[in-house]
Amino acid sequence: MRRSFTPGPAPKHRNDLYVIKSLLPYIWQFKYRVTAALACLVAAKVANVILPVFLKDVVDSLSVPATLLALPVAALVGYGFARLATSVFGELRDALFARVTQGAIRRIATRLFNHLFALSLRFHMGRQTGGLSRDIERGTKGIGFLLNFTVFNILPTLLEIGMVAAVLLWRYDLRFAVVTLGTIASYVMFTLLVTERRMVYRRSMNELDSQANGKAIDALLNYETVKYFGNQDYEVERYDRNLEKWVNSAVKNQISLNLLNMGQGVIITLGISALLWLSASGVVEGSMSVGDVVLVSAYLTQLYAPLNFLGFVYREIKHALADMERMFRLMDQHEEVADRPGARTLGARRAQIEFDQVDFGYTPQRQILFGVSFTIPEGGTVAVVGASGAGKSTLSRLLFRFYDVDGGAIRINGQDIRDLTQESLRRHIGIVPQDTVLFNDTIRYNIAYGNPQASQDEIERAAQAARIHDFIMALPEGYQTQVGERGLKLSGGEKQRVAIARTILKNPPILVFDEATSALDTRTERDIQDELERIARDRSTLIIAHRLSTIVNADEIIVLGKGRVLERGTHQALLQRDGRYARMWRMQQAGRQTG
Repeated sequence: MRRSFTPGPAPKHRNDLYVIKSLLPYIWQFKYRVTAALACLVAAKVANVILPVFLKDVVDSLSVPATLLALPVAALVGYGFARLATSVFGELRDALFARVTQGAIRRIATRLFNHLFALSLRFHMGRQTGGLSRDIERGTKGIGFLLNFTVFNILPTLLEIGMVAAVLLWRYDLRFAVVTLGTIASYVMFTLLVTERRMVYRRSMNELDSQANGKAIDALLNYETVKYFGNQDYEVERYDRNLEKWVNSAVKNQISLNLLNMGQGVIITLGISALLWLSASGVVEGSMSVGDVVLVSAYLTQLYAPLNFLGFVYREIKHALADMERMFRLMDQHEEVADRPGARTLGARRAQIEFDQVDFGYTPQRQILFGVSFTIPEGGTVAVVGASGAGKSTLSRLLFRFYDVDGGAIRINGQDIRDLTQESLRRHIGIVPQDTVLFNDTIRYNIAYGNPQASQDEIERAAQAARIHDFIMALPEGYQTQVGERGLKLSGGEKQRVAIARTILKNPPILVFDEATSALDTRTERDIQDELERIARDRSTLIIAHRLSTIVNADEIIVLGKGRVLERGTHQALLQRDGRYARMWRMQQAGRQTG
């Protein structure tokens, strides 16, 4: 039973521990930097906690009668040194951890990009490009946020809270430490409970944001179709409806955030007031000095800002975990087509291709091919014809191993292609597809994609063979001409000739022409057809054709119907049989004469 490979919505009950465990290996690759950064973090916080102690000594030294005044040099030097150490160690920590954060993001993003190419065509045919792009973007940003705020805010704040509580317990009675820890505990519990409730709004916002972005990019990619049918208002309205839902979730998210902030403010205010009351009472009773009040006030000031910020950081970390979850779920997507352990590398200058009783269906409920068998000998040409939906293009996808067959086998030189590495298999096959999509780059780049190491002379020879060199040279920028997104600045015929040049440059032993001249005019088609026959010489060639005039010289013609081989033979033999192929031929010849 095949699995569905379309990314679904994030689960309502997330496993944050799973996300963190997935991230840790990428962090620990920089273990020496992490260790050094943590050491600087501890040193900076120790210095920061010592600061108020020196300040207390300064105040106490100056809170005596004028006749007894003396400059508290040691306390002043200690205060200055502690403040300098706090700053220096903090900056060193940031500098050391910068490469950890950016390096982890780079390695995760690169691995994810590679993994997406490893996923099957089934996954990519079901994905939404806009939503997928937004998930990856938010996930990588979430990594940086999680690492920076965890190391630079959460850990330092918790460390400082622990040290401040220890100092208060050491220097004063138990009430100071109890009030401090009680305030912190109440603050953390309140933040935890409310933030967990708020996460449902954030998840909803993420889902709606991805949907709106996916629909927008889909509409823009199909700009011409939208204009053809006059559906601009429809697309804008559909986009606006998604944004309206997103706004509703965003408003609820903001209101819940305001309520959270108010509750946190109340807890912090009560804690500060209680500590000031205790310290002021101690001065009145004579058990504490003015310096002690300064010490407690300084600690309160130091803790208030990070504690108040801790709530924001905690919320954002939860958001970052939610964003990262979808990205890591992409990494966990199953590779439907994977190299077998010990897969062999294909290395051949000539190839015999055998389809042996091949069964295949994109879903168990929709079988496409039924026991298809034929052989393309070394240097031979086999053409496959048939009505739309007969399974012709499926043959090329199976040969490239975008899918694995359900039954039977496909062999090259007697080797089952499932026993070969995918990289070596695809290196041996060149294709000119019916629907040519180009990269948003130059014509040179798109031709050179067949062999990125090719020289300019080799690229131009391939373009000449594809009958497009003269057209390119007539352009103001020549081979540096930008083709636009998906090649939209070129006509269908021009794109197809670029695709032919790209395949010629690849120079593989196996060729697949999938309606390779469908977008060309009759005169250009004849020229290109002669060139294709020339480059196909001594190569094993599979031609998927609609125009029967382009395959009359094929060594064998296979007629497919509803996924089964109905007829096979040479052009002349099939005409003499007067079956389905002959009827198709007469219909096309009649159409050409009428045209």
